[in-house]
Amino acid sequence: MEVLYEDNHIIAVNKTCNEIVQGDKTGDTPLSEIVKAYIKEKYNKPGEVFLGVTHRLDRPTSGVVLFARTSKALTRLNAMFQEKSRVESRESKAIKKTYWAIVQGCPKQPEARLENWLVRNEQQNKSYIAKPNAKDAKKAILDYRILVRGENYTLLEVNLETGRHHQIRCQLAAIGCPVKGDLKYGAKRSNPDGGICLHARKIEFIHPVSKEHICITAPVPNDSLWQQLSASVH
Repeated sequence: MEVLYEDNHIIAVNKTCNEIVQGDKTGDTPLSEIVKAYIKEKYNKPGEVFLGVTHRLDRPTSGVVLFARTSKALTRLNAMFQEKSRVESRESKAIKKTYWAIVQGCPKQPEARLENWLVRNEQQNKSYIAKPNAKDAKKAILDYRILVRGENYTLLEVNLETGRHHQIRCQLAAIGCPVKGDLKYGAKRSNPDGGICLHARKIEFIHPVSKEHICITAPVPNDSLWQQLSASVH
């Protein structure tokens, strides 16, 4: 486990594509329990360790995950993430999440804003582009820009304005550029590690207690393509 930031109220770690943030039906040990064990051992804490989950990443996605170490921080961070999930959050500076994605091919435009309406299929655990008047459709907005063009793949930087289910994966696939390894959304083949090339690169926010500006960056996975493309980012 790689700790990226830590203080009395919050802790951020760099999740791998094989880890789950919270427990699920697989029964695999979640990242939240691994972080609890780390805190308990490091600070020699007796009894139960408090740790609050403030947001999640899909299992095959890697990158920065932020946890709360106190109830005060959890309450305030939850409110900030809820605000982020609304379309109106364009005016909000509370939380900014930046993703890097390696996609098949290359978008036609070097940078663009994508606006779609998405509908989530619970049974398939998949989201689809829908018409605005479709039942349960939610507006999804993101901005992307090309960082590096490779021979077969392109490294994109993606900034989310809304936080919809599988939003990045679905919207990029809709422009003909599925995330590498993402079979669910049209990738040609899976990745050897079972993950997808979507990485929560950076999170910026106002500290819930100290009110300082915090910026946490997660190193990209130790993978040859990630290393090759990211090395070319200026």
